[in-house]
Amino acid sequence: MNRRHVRGWLLLLLLPLAVLSSWLLIAERQPLVSRSESIAASSIADARQLLASHHPSRLQRGEERTALIPAGLIDTAINHFASRSLGGRGAFVVAGGCGELRLSVPLHALSETRYLNLSAVVAAADGRPRIAAASLAALPVPAWLAEVIASTVIRVAGMAEQWQVAERAIRRVDFDAGSGNVVVHYVWQPELLEQARSLAITPADTASLKTAQTALAGLLDHRAGAASVPLAQVLTPLLRSCIDRSPRCGRAALLVLAAHVSGNSLSQVVPDARRWPRPRRVKLSLHGRHDSAQHFVVSAALAAWAGEPAANAIGLDKEMRDASGGSGFSFADLAADRAGSRFGELVAAGSPRLQVALQRPLSDGDLAPSLTGLPEGLSAAELERRFATPDSVNYSQMTAEIERRLGAMSLYR
Repeated sequence: MNRRHVRGWLLLLLLPLAVLSSWLLIAERQPLVSRSESIAASSIADARQLLASHHPSRLQRGEERTALIPAGLIDTAINHFASRSLGGRGAFVVAGGCGELRLSVPLHALSETRYLNLSAVVAAADGRPRIAAASLAALPVPAWLAEVIASTVIRVAGMAEQWQVAERAIRRVDFDAGSGNVVVHYVWQPELLEQARSLAITPADTASLKTAQTALAGLLDHRAGAASVPLAQVLTPLLRSCIDRSPRCGRAALLVLAAHVSGNSLSQVVPDARRWPRPRRVKLSLHGRHDSAQHFVVSAALAAWAGEPAANAIGLDKEMRDASGGSGFSFADLAADRAGSRFGELVAAGSPRLQVALQRPLSDGDLAPSLTGLPEGLSAAELERRFATPDSVNYSQMTAEIERRLGAMSLYR
């Protein structure tokens, strides 16, 4: 055996050792970020207020605006992304005129779970956000290399065009530790809205939405507009016609149905929907209630598209607003929200349990628990008097009762 062959065999033997050594260097036993994936209703309120202040319908091309984005909202968004896309956790804080991003991604190997921990400090350089420092586990990563890696990830994820549009629109970014905001000075470009749509709704999604809306139109075509139809009588055949194709088509069916029960048009997010068959306006009910059907279907669509934590937070935010000036806080609505969130997750996951259940006619009782005895119509003052805050014992007892009812159902057990 000549010297070249010896070196070759030596390299083959050393390669596994090198991989193992690298693994031990970057994989840590403890996560840098440890938190739940839940989303606070306050984050939904912050997002709603930010959107109201910078709604595209109120902006003109070239108009200069300044957005004050709460660091807590960015923190929630990053953790939500890490949970949904990476199976990990994320965090973001503003301190010392910089923003600090942290990520922990679980790695399952060597018969134990270890974590890939990343951190990056982002500072404003000439008004542009730039990575000032970064680390992978205990290993420092040069800022220039971190920038290259970030650019590569954006390109591989297919977001290069969207990122370029955003960079052209943003004039300056500042990290204000005093107010806890990320201050973004931007010039409105309508292309930003189109790019956001292309990220949220892919061409494959559009095809699935068209299929689902055509199916819904066919199901409702023979229904009388004034009659109230049990939700299960429409949801079951609609999902049967879609879910066998793919979970993508199933969640499209939920979004189409959510637009229908809320009286909205999909054309707001998919302009081509103006040319699709229009379903007849028919009232759907859940346990005899139209509002419960709305809560269930909208939460199901939100969970299928954005995850159950987001759906639950949006549902709670709505109930808190209702307590302050609407129909009042309703634990019955919250139960319909929770059931819808569970159902939406089953659809998005292509659950075999759901596919089996759809082989027979479902009833409203298969979709949502009994709403009997759950307090409703609570004003803000009465809600505070009887249940204090969502962290109180009385409130927790009510939500535990809702979870108990859900847990007793075969679909959600």
